[in-house]
Amino acid sequence: MGMIGQRVVRTEDPALLTGEGTFIDNLEIEGAVHVVYARAQMAHARITGIDTADALDAPGVLGVFTAADLDLGPFPIDIPFLPSHFPRSALASDTVRFVGEPVVAVVAETRALATDAALLLIIDFDVLPSAVTMQQGFADDVILFPEAGTNVCVTMPGAPVDFSACEVVVRADINNQRLAPSPMESRVAASRWEADGRLTHWQACQGAHPVQAKLCEWYGLDESQVHVITPDVGGGFGAKAFTYPEDQLLPWLARAVGRPVRYTETRSEGMNGLGHGRAQLQHVEIGGNRDGRVTAYQLTVRQDAGAYPRMGSFLPFMTRTMLTGVYDIPNSSADCTSVLTNTVPTIAYRGAGRPEAAAAIERAMDLFALEIGMDPVDVRRKNLIASDRFPFTTATGTVYDSGDYEGGLDKLLAAVDYPALRLEQRRRRDAGDTVQLGIGVSVYVEITAGQGGTELGEVRIAPAADGSDEVDVTIITGTTPYGQGHRTTWAMLVADRLGVPFERITVVHGDTDLVRTSQITGGSRSVQLGGTNVMRAAGAVADQAREVAAQLLEADIADVVLEDGQFHVAGTPSICRTWIEVAQAAVRDGRPLFGEGDFTQRGGTFPSGAHLAVVELDIETGQSTLRQLVAVDDAGKIINPLLAEGQVHGGLAQGIAQALFEEVVYDEDGNPLTSNFADYGIVSAAELPSFQTVHAETPTPLNDLGAKGIGESGTIGATPAVQSAVVDAVSYLGVKHIDMPCTPNRVWNAIRAARA
Repeated sequence: MGMIGQRVVRTEDPALLTGEGTFIDNLEIEGAVHVVYARAQMAHARITGIDTADALDAPGVLGVFTAADLDLGPFPIDIPFLPSHFPRSALASDTVRFVGEPVVAVVAETRALATDAALLLIIDFDVLPSAVTMQQGFADDVILFPEAGTNVCVTMPGAPVDFSACEVVVRADINNQRLAPSPMESRVAASRWEADGRLTHWQACQGAHPVQAKLCEWYGLDESQVHVITPDVGGGFGAKAFTYPEDQLLPWLARAVGRPVRYTETRSEGMNGLGHGRAQLQHVEIGGNRDGRVTAYQLTVRQDAGAYPRMGSFLPFMTRTMLTGVYDIPNSSADCTSVLTNTVPTIAYRGAGRPEAAAAIERAMDLFALEIGMDPVDVRRKNLIASDRFPFTTATGTVYDSGDYEGGLDKLLAAVDYPALRLEQRRRRDAGDTVQLGIGVSVYVEITAGQGGTELGEVRIAPAADGSDEVDVTIITGTTPYGQGHRTTWAMLVADRLGVPFERITVVHGDTDLVRTSQITGGSRSVQLGGTNVMRAAGAVADQAREVAAQLLEADIADVVLEDGQFHVAGTPSICRTWIEVAQAAVRDGRPLFGEGDFTQRGGTFPSGAHLAVVELDIETGQSTLRQLVAVDDAGKIINPLLAEGQVHGGLAQGIAQALFEEVVYDEDGNPLTSNFADYGIVSAAELPSFQTVHAETPTPLNDLGAKGIGESGTIGATPAVQSAVVDAVSYLGVKHIDMPCTPNRVWNAIRAARA
């Protein structure tokens, strides 16, 4: 039996669960010292003086450095599309623009000594007015970069939509709130200059080669001079896809003090420095007929970029790409603008622009259904793109590869008794219960693997190093796992293709000296790009091995087959050659077995699904309890259902958390009020029900595996389903919308406002 489609337990887990994982903070780096950054304590201020004398005299201190000491140019921008006229220095030079921005670097023998010394710094500030909200940013009363003359940093205009032919038009303002990614492992990095002048840099990130490229760009080095290592990584969620001044400055600091330097941030530093996600204000206009057909949709996006334009300021492009979701709405447009504020810069966070699009269109569909008095499921069904229309081009020019949206909705409704839920809801309302029932449904589609592309996949087979009658199989991958289970998945693909023992397979990743090239691992691209190339590499090795086996069998290569891990002439399985025999012969012939994948995907794939949430809501307190969540997800061909479910479960937890709990909050002066998990509503297992997951499968024609991504589905489908369930629970009181997170206070105020 082949391995693809089997529920294989992750081989990564034993080491991780027993403390034997290789994390940078646990690495023994001889002679390494620590850096601690003194950070801005106000959102916007001019630096008028820095007194470092006491810090320099503190025990164990090797150096104290400010922007005046650096001979580096502006910090590199994330992508070429971003503006470069809002420059950022590694350490704030004359002005700080958000609470948490690094100002001074203190290097000492231990982290504790560096922390103590940093407390001795005296930094004088001249406080400036702050633009904390997007409304303040757009007002341009406070300009973060006076030389630019405006806080607007990215614009993506859209044509106006004509609603004149619509029988019904509904308009609403929606806040897709700012979130802190909060990976289990915070930012961790270390740098060491070797005796030959080469830089070794360790970083917990989502791609070693992209980090190498940024180091080379900033320091003017050749790739051969920079060795980047990314071992085990404890989560990333997009926040670790890009570099930060705190880690990129380490090579400079290591050279300045003549010692390896390491950096590990605290949780509070991460909450106020690791890039934030979402942060969109959306104005939706949706119009159509009273029979439920939607004919027009306009989305206006105002994106909070934070203090410097990073990837988050460009993400409305992805929101526009997925504008109309699963619905056939011919007259649609999006107008997007990003603005600077005195807050943490925003980056890509799990889903990266696509959850925002789904949240907008799904809330719009619910508001439209409420206005015309139609069940939200019926409105959705009436507007779904039919399964016989793929590939389908949306109004914004996005080409969906394949899908069965109505089939996903049918699977969802088959998994629950929807009429019974509505009946229970009616009974509670008629009885005047204080605990009401809310039901929310979302049908979603997302893009994965973005514009397509490729990812390195190589396979080597050699006689076992232990001298046994086995072979050692090595997979070299450009993908960087940080919780997804790549090692298990790639080994399954190779074992399935070659018939080699699963336990003899080793996966190598995250080392620029061992892996020739790699991209950022994100956007749910790994299986379809990296996995396809690993499988193709295994196929190339199989072809080479058949040539060797043909010589050993004295047969024509066209007659040799690989079956159950053995080579034989078709129809004569009794005479065969094993992998060890073939590998030994290949070494003797001077042509060791090696294959590389040659696949490049043309365009992104479009997973889809349907989610249903049931909440119980106490109308006297506003407290919502999620009772049930059912998720139907279609990610094309699934390699390992167990790992896929793990990805779905994690995404569901984060999607639910956005709907009910999480929000980064600043006061009117730009001071963060959610600086740790005591204040920030991070979700735990105690707030979550057991999830019911259902697989659907519409393979993509764009890659050999037929696979689409599944890592972000939960944050796209669950969030609007849960939000809609909360609103639905109190809609009979006149409540039409509640912004996320639907906290008890926010729900209670919405009920009070509706009753008033």
